[in-house]
Amino acid sequence: MAMDLYEVSGLCVDVKYLVMGVLANNVYIISDGEGTMVVDPSCSADKIMAALDGARVDAIVLTHGHFDHTGAAAELRKATGAPVIASAADAPQIERPSDADLSTRGVPCPVDRTVAQGDIVEVGSMKWKVIETPGHTPGSLCLFDIPQFGNHPEGLPVLISGDTLFAGTIGRTDFEGGSMADMRASLKKLAALPDDTAVLPGHNSLTTIGAERRRVFALYGDPE
Repeated sequence: MAMDLYEVSGLCVDVKYLVMGVLANNVYIISDGEGTMVVDPSCSADKIMAALDGARVDAIVLTHGHFDHTGAAAELRKATGAPVIASAADAPQIERPSDADLSTRGVPCPVDRTVAQGDIVEVGSMKWKVIETPGHTPGSLCLFDIPQFGNHPEGLPVLISGDTLFAGTIGRTDFEGGSMADMRASLKKLAALPDDTAVLPGHNSLTTIGAERRRVFALYGDPE
């Protein structure tokens, strides 16, 4: 198959990802062998379906409402019957894309379940804790899973960080609905996570909380 499907080893769950679309989004397929979720399906539902290789999709998780994270969600939802999960704040933009810059490319998608700070997204035996991280968008989310709720108990905890935290930098806050003050508060929440947490960002390289403690958190926060 002429597509690059990357596998990540050493984590508490099975993670594969595709790099897709004009903004080179990381589209994650995450499984514990019992359940599977797709995170931020950017485009080309058929390529995502091919990468799933017959696995049933139990959830489609959208970290925020920008078109490059939601473009294939409606088609994937239709093809798999999986519920689409997002924040209440970003759900309207996902259901009715209206952002002036993005409206030409946003594909409307129903949101089946909205989640908030502290909610748990259960997929298989995984229990992903929702962390509200506004800053890039008002409804940006991160999700955190610990080895106790993974199929590799010796593996690393995992944070899905969307466009909040990247390797060496943070998501832009100059879009409509963005806020640097909110972003700083959100980064403070993420800085509370263990250093060995593997970070799966929306774009570019994977990283860890420990690596970003020395870079991003030191720059944007006032860690104790």
